[in-house]
Amino acid sequence: MYNVLTIGAGAMGLLYASQLSTSKKVNVCFGGRGERYKKLKESIFVFNDKRYNFEIIDIENYTGKPFDLIIIAVKFFQLEESIKNLDKLIGENTVFVSLLNGLDSEDIIADMYGDKRVVYSMTVGMDSVRNPDGSVTCKNFGKLVFGAKNDNQSRNVELVKDIFDTAKVAYEIPENIMKSIWWKFMVNVGINQASAVMGLAYGAFQNSEEVRKPMINLMKEVIILSKYEGIDLDEEEDLNKKWFKVLNSLSPTAKTSMLQDVEAKRMTEVDIFAGKVIALGKKHNVSTPYNQVFFDIIKGIQSSYL
Repeated sequence: MYNVLTIGAGAMGLLYASQLSTSKKVNVCFGGRGERYKKLKESIFVFNDKRYNFEIIDIENYTGKPFDLIIIAVKFFQLEESIKNLDKLIGENTVFVSLLNGLDSEDIIADMYGDKRVVYSMTVGMDSVRNPDGSVTCKNFGKLVFGAKNDNQSRNVELVKDIFDTAKVAYEIPENIMKSIWWKFMVNVGINQASAVMGLAYGAFQNSEEVRKPMINLMKEVIILSKYEGIDLDEEEDLNKKWFKVLNSLSPTAKTSMLQDVEAKRMTEVDIFAGKVIALGKKHNVSTPYNQVFFDIIKGIQSSYL
């Protein structure tokens, strides 16, 4: 029996917890501390109109056996608070999987608990949406793309693979996980920020060349920077072919996570999207005007309601 903890009960956390719970070989629970723990205890978990009764653990007072896998599914700005003081939950072979956007979450986890506990990963192709009543709906489940950054993490890849296989959860193990993570970063910088500013769902980007232009210009700045970082994304292959194939597979009415955040008046992840692009641009003396403009606009939108 695999023991799996999910920290973060939003659209992504519930997407993976619900899938893993279908296996008799996997025990899935959610965890929180303080007020978050109390809120989780009172929560009703509904995914695609099906109700789930997940065990809820108090991270601060946990006395059970260590977890084999800890899935982190919070927003980036919640990461450090969410993963602090997890020593009671961690055993010798515990592995972390981060579902967070951006380029840095795995490194932050590795700094705290060691890179031997981490796999590097990103998600792609899902269109899960958290509804106002807290339920989650999803038409396309997508897949988790994960792999080892170094030889210390090879065992971790096998563990995650075994757990996902037992529940028939879709995944891919690429040859170069860091290029995959940068590809997802490029996608998020483009579609998340453009959709949040224009207030448009995926369908608008599928159907309108004019709507796609800002998204593409944002992504092109990431492609340029990737070459300085030794990743070498390709505009034709990674943007025009690979990304548009994924984009056209998504539900036209579904919305990006950043647009959902703006509509719900929540903190956005603009700092790890445009903010990161701007920082990398300064590092390599590369101009990033599109991301600077979108950074300023999204910060302005966010400041109007926070």
